[in-house]
Amino acid sequence: MQITQAIVRTPCPEMIHGLTTANLGRPDYKKALRQHAHYVEVLKSCDLEVLVLPPDGNFPDSTFVEDTALLTPKGAVIARPGAPSRRGETRQIKRVLKNYFQNIESIKSPGTFDAGDILKVESHYYIGLSERTNQSGARQMIRVLNDFGYSASTIRLKNLLHLKSGVSYLDNNLLAVTGELIDHPLFEHFDQIKISASESYAANSLSINGFILIAAGYPETRQAFQKTGCPVIEIDLSEFRKIDGGLSCLSLRF
Repeated sequence: MQITQAIVRTPCPEMIHGLTTANLGRPDYKKALRQHAHYVEVLKSCDLEVLVLPPDGNFPDSTFVEDTALLTPKGAVIARPGAPSRRGETRQIKRVLKNYFQNIESIKSPGTFDAGDILKVESHYYIGLSERTNQSGARQMIRVLNDFGYSASTIRLKNLLHLKSGVSYLDNNLLAVTGELIDHPLFEHFDQIKISASESYAANSLSINGFILIAAGYPETRQAFQKTGCPVIEIDLSEFRKIDGGLSCLSLRF
């Protein structure tokens, strides 16, 4: 499916206080700004029109806009982030999305749902049950997706922060997987690129309009992706990795 739009948010200086389990030190804010600007340019080079939202210092993690909403061809769903400090991020995102979608639904309490926990594969959506997405949030999302005409199923996570921390769909029945998702029974009917533990961060990649976007610094994974025949574009995300952010987290794409 051709993607034409993306929404991103410029990192705020407060990102250095973002949620993290990475133990990689504090981000360098100026470097993060440069990396984010390059990310935007790469999206544009993939034929996307990119809306860049201003930084929001009230929410240190707000540059990770993907977690705030799921966007589908039939409508949008506003998430309810599992981290309480992030829940206020959805208000402005909903206002922005009203310019693009007539049909907007929302996940409600007691449900929690981070959109980093949902993987679209054609017309089916896999939902990760994680510390950020609970059963109530998943059930609500499945009901909405069914109403939109899509199918959905859940997959319980043991160690991953988000489902898309460990898997990406690269089109043509091909998944990139790592860790606990390698040879997972729910994914046995897919062709798989199995990513080693040492390069697991690269599992969070993006397939956009014939291009594959990958975090820089993972040569084995880059080589495996190049064998697909698609152009592979590397993006340095070192400062976002320090606060548990990956490549897909930085944009809403539709």
